[in-house]
Amino acid sequence: MKLLGLIIFLAIVIQQSYWELGADAFSSDGFVRTKGVQFSLNGYPYYANGFNAYWLMYVASDPSQRSKISAAFQEASRHGLTVARTWAFSDGGYRPLQYTPGSYNEDMFQGLDFAIAEARRHGIKVILSFANNYVSFGGKKQYVDWARSRGRPVSSEDDFFTDSLVKDFYKNHIKAVLNRFNTFTKVHYKDDTTIMAWELMNEPRCPSDPTGRTIQAWVTEMAAHVKSLDRNHLLEAGLEGFYGQSSPQSKTLNPPGQFGTDFIANNRVPGIDFVTVHSYPDEWFVDSSEQAQMEFLNKWIDAHIQDAQNVLQKPIIIAEFGKSEKKAGYSPAQRDIVYNTVYSKIYGSAKRGGAAAGGLFWQLLGNGMDNFQDGYGIILSQRSSSTVNVIAQQSRKLTLLRKIFARMINVEKWKRAHQRRVRKGAHKIQN
Repeated sequence: MKLLGLIIFLAIVIQQSYWELGADAFSSDGFVRTKGVQFSLNGYPYYANGFNAYWLMYVASDPSQRSKISAAFQEASRHGLTVARTWAFSDGGYRPLQYTPGSYNEDMFQGLDFAIAEARRHGIKVILSFANNYVSFGGKKQYVDWARSRGRPVSSEDDFFTDSLVKDFYKNHIKAVLNRFNTFTKVHYKDDTTIMAWELMNEPRCPSDPTGRTIQAWVTEMAAHVKSLDRNHLLEAGLEGFYGQSSPQSKTLNPPGQFGTDFIANNRVPGIDFVTVHSYPDEWFVDSSEQAQMEFLNKWIDAHIQDAQNVLQKPIIIAEFGKSEKKAGYSPAQRDIVYNTVYSKIYGSAKRGGAAAGGLFWQLLGNGMDNFQDGYGIILSQRSSSTVNVIAQQSRKLTLLRKIFARMINVEKWKRAHQRRVRKGAHKIQN
């Protein structure tokens, strides 16, 4: 009876919302699109249930280690995961992708080529991030240092967002990634349907301008730049979800700190196709009780889903979340509660045809990758892990939801085609 009720409910949702999107909602070119507050793939709803694996390019740049990438995608596919988020950057320093502005390490680029090819082979889409806010893998500091070495009067990492030479470096990197010819798939990245979306930056912050205007201008400029080069792929900013001046009533939800971003205003920028939120109560409120952290998590996710639905009217992905086993008092049961909380909010919205379109846990690891373990790592091949079972259950639920939607859409397609045939026949009789 519950399934029948769900099917009837979904039929109503489809009739009231999905078909209002028009005939172009049913393009079949293999690119993930947005239609209203939902993702669409080949005319059907699409859910981005997946994981973060920032290390894919780095590990795959060593051909002897590529079996780890293959195994990771194989396990992810076996557990029903659909999206991987990873870095398309590594600036300066040890084993970089970009030695200096415009000078690239072919071994690293081939590592990214291989990761994308393996994702394609296992039916998984990829979100690629162009740059990092932090010094890990270079980040905005490396860009500013490059500009300073060329005589630019830059003094702060935040000059990344305003200095014209730095912005040119960054734009040229975007162009290099989009125009990359994959040595394995023989497809340019900008033409590859395996790539779901681009991300402007991993967790952009500009604490020197708490108003959020600097980030706003930068996102506006860079979103326009990406779209001028690639109209096929979706784009998101990489934001964590901190509220700013455009929604002062919501700023009380933020964790302590100056971030210089504005969740509402930044995501209203033309060219930003969907929105993201990250959630780390155990990092942001280290000294708070488990109960207080969970209260924050519930309010944080609820507020962002509601704002995506009602204010921004764009799909939302919970693009990073997790629970660290390195924090005091950790238990697998507590981690399961975090995952179940996030997943239930996503599913609750999705089954109503709402804006929540998926979650990407931080982070997926494979066997023999202890040096990448930051406390959040999940190894899907560990059959005894209760969290792995929670992840697989969410995949099953979203897969069933998509199948039900698809079945209803197919019925509506048939009905519409039948109605057209009847009208055409009646027209011939009258003539």
